[in-house]
Amino acid sequence: MKKSPTTYIAVIAGAGAIAAGFVWSAMADQANTSGPANAASLKTAIFAGGCFWCTEADFDKVDGVVSTISGYTGGDVDNPTYKQVTGGDTGHYESVKVSYDPQTVSYDELVEYYFRTVDPTDPDGQFCDKGSSYRTAVFVDGSDERGIVNDEIEEIESSGTLPGPVVTKVLEAEKFWPAEDFHQNYYKTHSVKYKFYRNGCGRDARLEELWGDEAEPG
Repeated sequence: MKKSPTTYIAVIAGAGAIAAGFVWSAMADQANTSGPANAASLKTAIFAGGCFWCTEADFDKVDGVVSTISGYTGGDVDNPTYKQVTGGDTGHYESVKVSYDPQTVSYDELVEYYFRTVDPTDPDGQFCDKGSSYRTAVFVDGSDERGIVNDEIEEIESSGTLPGPVVTKVLEAEKFWPAEDFHQNYYKTHSVKYKFYRNGCGRDARLEELWGDEAEPG
């Protein structure tokens, strides 16, 4: 296991340096999450990739992604709850709103990355999660984004990489409702349960089976 900076400092400098190590660690964490100084330059994108815990965890790894929010979109009920959405009666998709710096990562790159974190051939859900709320979709803002997603789908299908057609929907962006606090950053706040769920659901194994070296497993 790789030692943290705090542990390393404590070993070589003794207990008196531990406080400095904590300060360094806090500064590093802040730098990793603060993003660009000019928030007005950020853009957003919304992706539905099955379980939003997993989709959030996947996008948080991308350089240029400043923040992610798990939530619900595409339905016809205001302020939906997790229970309502997973029950399949509201029409919502579990989705993630991604805020990103376009100077570091482009929308094209995010779309390409997204498809390799999901099984776009499954019309019924994702991996072990089945039901309308777990289907894949990209929610686009205008014709430019729609064109980028459609081009990516055409490229995937023409490559012959996947065993079937891409059924991921390309839909106009609608009202996005943030999910309950419990679901935000679940992969961090409940890391053991999250890893158990993700492994048990077979997500990464299926991604490797589908995409091979192109897969973006968690």
